[in-house]
Amino acid sequence: MAQQIELSNTVKESQLGQRLDQAVAELFADFSRSRIKEWLLDGKVQVDGVVVTKPRTKVMGGEVITVQAELEDEERFEPQDIPLDIVFEDDDIIVINKPRDFVVHPGAGTPDGTVLNALLHHYPQIAEVPRAGIVHRLDKDTTGLMVVAKTVPAQTRLVRALQKRNITREYEAIAIGKMTAGGRVEKAIGRHSTKRTLMAVNELGKPAVTHYRVAEHFREHTRIRLRLETGRTHQIRVHMAYLQHPLLGDLAYGGRARIPKGASEELTAMIRSFDRQALHAVMLKFEHPISGEEMTFHAPVPDDMIVMAEALRQDAKQNPEDEL
Repeated sequence: MAQQIELSNTVKESQLGQRLDQAVAELFADFSRSRIKEWLLDGKVQVDGVVVTKPRTKVMGGEVITVQAELEDEERFEPQDIPLDIVFEDDDIIVINKPRDFVVHPGAGTPDGTVLNALLHHYPQIAEVPRAGIVHRLDKDTTGLMVVAKTVPAQTRLVRALQKRNITREYEAIAIGKMTAGGRVEKAIGRHSTKRTLMAVNELGKPAVTHYRVAEHFREHTRIRLRLETGRTHQIRVHMAYLQHPLLGDLAYGGRARIPKGASEELTAMIRSFDRQALHAVMLKFEHPISGEEMTFHAPVPDDMIVMAEALRQDAKQNPEDEL
């Protein structure tokens, strides 16, 4: 069922001449601008007792703004008793370490068994928060850290921090090919022109910026660390494929595996059987959305990537003439 809310505040004199949607967004900063605009268009906002539906209406200062609206619960999704690897939790946020084969949000082909379903079971009140508090996502087979909001104010502030690029997200990955140095990719990302479930570098897409640096060289692969400025769907995978250094195991964007010349049968089998993109969200840093405290979390690189990197490392030691 929906949660009924009633808000009231007075327009400040300093807001003279502002658009109504801007003024309301400032007065009720715990809610997103898109939600405020939706309430306006739906006739949920009154100015001095009169319903106003035009966002561009100017305010003069001193008007009493009231909002009577509903927040939809995430009741269309079922709570499911799925274990979560919780790194941190308090009254406002949950930080989890997501394993592979775990979809974040229900969608086409995955109606349940997701992080969202697990969150609804772990903390039932999170149903009152849009998207069950999910602020950002990781792909199904990308592992690592995610922060989830337990309240609407926490979610709104975390989303705002993401938009302002005030949340630091670092990843560890194994890329195909010999990368000589780090760098920065600034290429817009949009839907692939023919493969509708995939993304691609597209001038008409949304801005996307990825920073990367070389952590370790192997013969035909490179271990890298990456930092996101933006958070587009499949961003790291698309940007690395654009550089012609797709991630190991990424069948969607990577194409064929690359086997070092003269590699052992064991290493060859390991590379061919690595069945997910070698990508892990290793570090997350942000200001707590309520207390303002700076928080930093780390998640150890999962075993499959550790074992793969060690095998590539040993291969490079045994074939030093092929190293960079």
